[in-house]
Amino acid sequence: MSEKRNNRWFIIIVSGIAAIALIGVPLAASLSGLSQSTPQAASSPSATASPAESQKQLEETARGYQAVLQREPTNQTALRGLVDVRIQQRDIKGAIAPLEKLAELNPTEADYGILLAQAKQQNQDREGAAEAYRKILAAQPGNPKALNGLVALLLEQQRPEAAVGVLQDALKTAEEANKIKPDSVDVTAVQMLLGQVYATQSRFDEAIAIFDKAIERDRQDYRPIVGKALVLQDQGKDAEAKPLFVSAEALAPAQFKDRIKQLAAGKPPAIAAPTVSPGASPAPAAAPEGSPAPATSPKE
Repeated sequence: MSEKRNNRWFIIIVSGIAAIALIGVPLAASLSGLSQSTPQAASSPSATASPAESQKQLEETARGYQAVLQREPTNQTALRGLVDVRIQQRDIKGAIAPLEKLAELNPTEADYGILLAQAKQQNQDREGAAEAYRKILAAQPGNPKALNGLVALLLEQQRPEAAVGVLQDALKTAEEANKIKPDSVDVTAVQMLLGQVYATQSRFDEAIAIFDKAIERDRQDYRPIVGKALVLQDQGKDAEAKPLFVSAEALAPAQFKDRIKQLAAGKPPAIAAPTVSPGASPAPAAAPEGSPAPATSPKE
């Protein structure tokens, strides 16, 4: 179909709309949002401070964290603080090394790996980003943020078959993964994402089939109903799509109803850039002795 239609599906996938329970924008935009925010000094900067003064204060704060890390390379409060400062400085490349260390120190905390993948992707290291996503998925096969991020990355690289393969593999291993750790893989979410990838390739029959399978799993789940309606809408079958949108809206929680209405009107919501700080999860209890106060980052 048209490039405009494919772009719409790509936006939907990147934003997580209808794929990961319509939870909103995943962390995929967080680094971009933080890097575009106004730099803030770490220790109560003056409201009238000039950009040059703010940058100078941020660099002093960074040097303080680096001094702590020379003595204590695994000090996580300093590592998180350095990441925050580098993002405020719009130095994504400089945030990669401390993020790598945080991901290494917290193998079960996937958000550090997600942020690392995003930083590498923004730094044009797409292979490094893919490796970071795959590392998370090796430990947590159904991690929705990693799946969403890796699929979006592969589509950006014009590798739809690779994206399909990732999702098919996730579905093949889902049953076993859920036996080991119940509900660790949201099968419907993975099916949703696979259906969307099929739709970007105009493989409408396969998309409809996977959405129907997801609907059959749980008829009270509005997500696959939205997905199927979108595919029908793309095929110009508005009369068939309309009752599905209505049904999905009726089943969806209140906070998602407006988004479904937008999709029904052919207007996918724009991707907003949330301001999620790497230091916010988990938050440090206190700064290490000898370090500056932790840098403050914009918060949700």
